Amino acid sequence: MEPIQASLKKWMRENRSFQTVYQEMRKEVLNDPEIQQLINDHPDLQTEDIDRQMMKLYEYHSQNKDCQQCPDDGCKNNVLPGYKPRIEVIGKEIRLSYEKCKYTIQKEAQQKKSSLIKSLYMPKDILEASLESIDDQNQARHDAIREVFLYVNQLKDGLPKRGLYFYGPFGVGKTYFLGAIANELADKNIASMLIYMPEFVREIKSSIKDDSLSQKIEQFKKTPVLMIDDIGAESISAWFRDEVFGSILQYRMMEGLPIFFSSNYDLDQLEKHLAISTKGDIEELKAGRIIERMKQVSKPVAIFSENRREV
Repeated sequence: MEPIQASLKKWMRENRSFQTVYQEMRKEVLNDPEIQQLINDHPDLQTEDIDRQMMKLYEYHSQNKDCQQCPDDGCKNNVLPGYKPRIEVIGKEIRLSYEKCKYTIQKEAQQKKSSLIKSLYMPKDILEASLESIDDQNQARHDAIREVFLYVNQLKDGLPKRGLYFYGPFGVGKTYFLGAIANELADKNIASMLIYMPEFVREIKSSIKDDSLSQKIEQFKKTPVLMIDDIGAESISAWFRDEVFGSILQYRMMEGLPIFFSSNYDLDQLEKHLAISTKGDIEELKAGRIIERMKQVSKPVAIFSENRREV
């Protein structure tokens, strides 16, 4: 850096117009209240020390330090976008460094939060759901809302072993509740996975072809919080019910890992649905075993209100 500064000073001495610009720049920098305060706070800084390090002072002066001047479409700082300058004096040396600005910190926090929510085929509005935006005006939803807040309040003592099984008619907000809870979990650095059940079934079927079945099942077993949306939306094979879904339930039940569900069926109705395989076989015992496992990993919560999709 020194050879460059030496060449710059030589060029400045030989170029009167640039010298004029430099003097104007120097005057502007030294009139900056922050820099004046810096100099006043460090009386050991002599004029030659200040002039020798004028480019550092100019860089500090020219960069946005509080984000107030940043436009909506991005950071104004051109040295290190997303960072703001920090200046200090040690002895007679002026040291300039950069730290993340508040928007960069917010952006990274949001990215970290988003990375904690994995999803299979869930719409964007669900992934951005929040408890604050849940409409609590409808009396019929109050019990469900209370259960959600009770669950969230328990998180301060650790992750509960049981999730919630939301059931009710179409369009009452069951899936939105799942997304809101997922974001609350992410705020507390707890990872979750949201799965739309019909696509989950197709994902498992396709994984057989590329030999990724075991890997995917392990992921569903071990993610801290699993969320299955719209269970019962379609018929499933006995193999999927017992070997895939049943094994996931068994593992999570044994390990104390919660599962959240949403469904149009209550658990009794879902049991009848699961008892009928895609081949038409009726297997009440195996379906009952699945439901018992589901009760171990989730608590039934009814949601009844008007169809919000039609409002």
